[in-house]
Amino acid sequence: MIDTYEDRTFSAKSDRERRTKRRFQIDQEVRYKMLYGQRIAETGVGRTMNISSGGVWFSTENMLTSGMPVELSMTWPVLLNDTCPMKLMIYGCVVRCNGKGAAVAIERYEFRTQGRTFQSTAPAPLEMRLV
Repeated sequence: MIDTYEDRTFSAKSDRERRTKRRFQIDQEVRYKMLYGQRIAETGVGRTMNISSGGVWFSTENMLTSGMPVELSMTWPVLLNDTCPMKLMIYGCVVRCNGKGAAVAIERYEFRTQGRTFQSTAPAPLEMRLV
């Protein structure tokens, strides 16, 4: 039997949603670092499939080990004050993994600014400058 997101949403005993946090369908590139103590054991790139304040489900290049700490980094899809790109850093633990992706329980997260993007203004051509 193929286990899909929709199949896991409902329990076998009832048609009631078991999750307490609202999940958002956000499709963004995510970079992950599997941590082994203070060392980086593995890195990779995937795509978020859904996210809540309690966890993230994302695709992975390789099977990740359940129970291992992980650091995720993704560009947030909304600009701060309509001008400044932000990055969401997530620190947590892999709680489930299959051939399609991994689920991470969020222990801590933070938003970081990535610097404002400015339009460069080139100087006017010489013939257009006032003398």
